[in-house]
Amino acid sequence: MVDPFVVIMTGLVGGLLVILILLGLFYPGSGADQVNWRPTRSVETEVQNELDDMEQMLAAANAKRRARGDVELTEEGLHERVAEDRRLADAQREAYLGDIEIEQMLAVKNERRARKGLEPITAEQYRAQLDSERGTT
Repeated sequence: MVDPFVVIMTGLVGGLLVILILLGLFYPGSGADQVNWRPTRSVETEVQNELDDMEQMLAAANAKRRARGDVELTEEGLHERVAEDRRLADAQREAYLGDIEIEQMLAVKNERRARKGLEPITAEQYRAQLDSERGTT
């Protein structure tokens, strides 16, 4: 037989949990409304701050460029430089990941060669083999 105390306590805790869930579901507004929470800055303010920061950085960079006698940067030119830097970084990352991938494949290939009793091949030999396979397909 089940102890009546356990049944009563389980019923009370379960009932309280159900009441809290129903209160959260059906009470109008959100929790932020209940505690009068508002964001410290609006989205418009954040965008304006970003634009102001960009203008200040561009003005400072152009002041240095004028002092050196270089041509001033425009916002469009700055965006082009950033895009070019990203392209270079992506190309370097791809080359690095390609080298790592080749090293991993070479390690697996040399393990298989060792099991067969063959000599390991070098990275240059493996790259030449991959290049010749690419040329034939």
